[in-house]
Amino acid sequence: MNVFQAFSYFVREAAVGLARSFRVSLLAIFTIAVSLFLSGMVLLVSKNLSRTVHEWRAEARFAVYLAPEVDAGARAALRAVIEQGRWTEALAEITPEAARARFERAFPSLAELVAERGEGALPFSFEAVLTSVPAAEMVAFTAWVDDLRSQPGVAMVDADQDWISQIETVLALIRGLGVALAAILLGASVFTIASVVRLTSFLYREEIAVMRLVGATEFYIRGPFYFEGILQGLLGGLIAVAALGGVHLLIAPRVASSLVAGALAASFLSVAELVALVAFGAVAGWAGAVVSLSRESLETPT
Repeated sequence: MNVFQAFSYFVREAAVGLARSFRVSLLAIFTIAVSLFLSGMVLLVSKNLSRTVHEWRAEARFAVYLAPEVDAGARAALRAVIEQGRWTEALAEITPEAARARFERAFPSLAELVAERGEGALPFSFEAVLTSVPAAEMVAFTAWVDDLRSQPGVAMVDADQDWISQIETVLALIRGLGVALAAILLGASVFTIASVVRLTSFLYREEIAVMRLVGATEFYIRGPFYFEGILQGLLGGLIAVAALGGVHLLIAPRVASSLVAGALAASFLSVAELVALVAFGAVAGWAGAVVSLSRESLETPT
């Protein structure tokens, strides 16, 4: 028997085994589908959040608002302090007049509120363009921002980097919890598949005895059971990918109108990532079969 014939035999016998124990096989397939679906959701959310956070970091603002009583000399001193920060790439002075014109352009319906306040409604401020702050430098950056807030004449420091750093911390926590949950469910999937394969091998105990009598090798005997586990994993992976696609199609129409939907599902998983999920299911199914048969001698009781 050549390789192609052996492969055809393994697949055919694996399909027959799935049919003979379809109820428990469905349980194994469902378990691995759920675990891969959750793994895919973690990957999808993490991928979109990482992209969104990267965009927010590129657009992050850093503004220092001054008190009304600050004179030109004090403004120059504060400008020097900000420019000396190692994250500062560029710095612009925003006069109250320029701030008022910007506010009126952005919020025309609220322009009267500023007009009623008259001069001094909006403060003098500095707006800085900062380099990306690595996580390792966030403590030093926070200390620098706190030092700016304590400077005489500084009314407020608006640093988007602070809340972006908090979002990145939450993102890392989501990834960790998702990976832990997926690992637990995949372990349960391997255990379930191992139980199904062991049950199938018990149903085939008489055929296995005959095959041994006629000189069949262990690989030839165990091959169908390995492929049964692989088929269960593949089916579970395909169901998980289909479910992920369905969820994304439901959310996609809301991406343009919802900030949350855009942040979580603006883009779908790539073909390579989807193939990897299905392949991971097949590997988990094969691992379940290996675990089962390593504990099962496949010998027929005498």
